[in-house]
Amino acid sequence: MLRRIDLRTTDDTRAIAAALPRAAVDVASVGHEVQPMLDAVRDRGAAAIRELTERHDGVAPESLRVGPAALADAVAVLDPAVRAGLEESIRRARLVHEAQRRTDETVRVVAGGLVTERWVPVRRVGLYVPGGRAVYPSSVIMNVVPAQVAGVASLAIASPPQKDYGGLPHPTILAAAAMLGVQEVYAVGGAQAVAMFAYGVPGEVEPVDMVTGPGNVYVAAAKRLLRGVIGIDSEAGPTEIMVLADASADPGYVAADLISQAEHDTVAASVLVTDSEQLLSSVERALANQTRATKHVERITEALTGPQSGAVLVRDIDQGLAVANAYAAEHLEVITADARAVAGRVTSAGAIFIGPYSPVALGDYCAGSNHVLPTGGTARHSSGLSVQTFCKGIHVVEYDEPALAEVSEHIAAVAYVEDLPAHAAAVHVRSANAEDVPLDDAS
Repeated sequence: MLRRIDLRTTDDTRAIAAALPRAAVDVASVGHEVQPMLDAVRDRGAAAIRELTERHDGVAPESLRVGPAALADAVAVLDPAVRAGLEESIRRARLVHEAQRRTDETVRVVAGGLVTERWVPVRRVGLYVPGGRAVYPSSVIMNVVPAQVAGVASLAIASPPQKDYGGLPHPTILAAAAMLGVQEVYAVGGAQAVAMFAYGVPGEVEPVDMVTGPGNVYVAAAKRLLRGVIGIDSEAGPTEIMVLADASADPGYVAADLISQAEHDTVAASVLVTDSEQLLSSVERALANQTRATKHVERITEALTGPQSGAVLVRDIDQGLAVANAYAAEHLEVITADARAVAGRVTSAGAIFIGPYSPVALGDYCAGSNHVLPTGGTARHSSGLSVQTFCKGIHVVEYDEPALAEVSEHIAAVAYVEDLPAHAAAVHVRSANAEDVPLDDAS
């Protein structure tokens, strides 16, 4: 089912990167559709949101905000097994994210000269939870927990309304929000949800400082166009998994993990990298057998056979690592001999899953790690959602008079060479001979 790509004869980094399969998503291509939506919400508020919701979701909401009774009811009717699963996911996510807290650090640069980095949470955050082909209460957890641990004082969630649930978001999403103590939830999806958070709605929705959470291409475009009005975490693209495996890997495990990500969407990317043709052949057989037994056969088949998925043959694991680092997968599984050592050489990935018993599905729900991760190769320079996403680092500078005097001539020398003499003057004016301060290069 997987298109084969043989890279065993090349070591050229550009050629390797160009040959690798990747989902083609052009966020800019929908900008002309999204911008008028954003403008409408900015200019006409709730009326525009209701019109867009009816047009795109087929629902005409009476109220944008979900009432407290609906949140309480969602928890009351939640399947006990699902509730137990969500509770355990929350518990483990809190354990991991609590360890990400950063403390203020003060450095004594010189006697009388201190610089402190102070960490301050973002004041208010809008969290977007998608509601397309699948329901994602796990995304509620992955967004809310790090924000709460960071100390964000005001959290609001938006998720698309569902016809089947009376114009409310899916009840499992509502239940997850309520379990986490989030009472401000809106039945709004798509680009209009991002605009609602960015601009606010007078009397109904307070603007936020930041929007996080994955969504479709329209959500990504809205985040791109509104960046600056709001902060964002990333522009999430289609999900992707890369499995780096050798002959020691179980082909059934590898096939199951490739299928698990293909289940998300027809444009989801599933990529196998291996130095074993025998393993590849075994995985292909397992893929065919396991896919036939899945619920979403057509979706998975389209994803696995699409141009964004494939099987990459490499000479050895060293070359496999070069491929993995060039691809910078959202999820990278390493199922090889001495997998921990191999994984330690990975420099670009959203999250790394080591060994046969750490599947991506574990990270999606109950590993404790965050599953909101960089896609489309952006793991080369970006990280997944974390407590730090919701914090701002502020440098606090405190020097006394002797400490400033000690460095004043260095400041002046650099200021003059940059042709900024007033900078030097701002330091010299504080000296004992302030009246003699030159306003140009006195050298």
